[in-house]
Amino acid sequence: QVQFVESGGDLVQPGGSLRLSCAASGIIISLYLMGWYVRTPGKQRELVGHITSTGSTKFADSVKGRFTISRDNFKNTVYLQMNNLKPEDTAAYYCNAATPDGSSPVFGSWGQGTQVTVSS
Repeated sequence: QVQFVESGGDLVQPGGSLRLSCAASGIIISLYLMGWYVRTPGKQRELVGHITSTGSTKFADSVKGRFTISRDNFKNTVYLQMNNLKPEDTAAYYCNAATPDGSSPVFGSWGQGTQVTVSS
């Protein structure tokens, strides 16, 4: 059974930073392209960025230059470093494996997500 457990979300002021973690079980993340997704109320999850098995990353324009993704294959964990946070980054963040083009999640099971709130 594939499971993702996201953590690290918090209330932070604009301009602040957070590091989110996603611990995976039931899959070996080194074999997958891993993505971070965001969901805001009333919307479906959207891809924020992904990291390939070789470590290449790609991001949505809205977060490019501010967010980075890394992975620790020994811990089977993926990270999302969020810098210079903006109020519009407020959302619940999720991780999942992604299809080779990075456009869609692979697994239908999602974790509980972790809430990021950016507010002064």
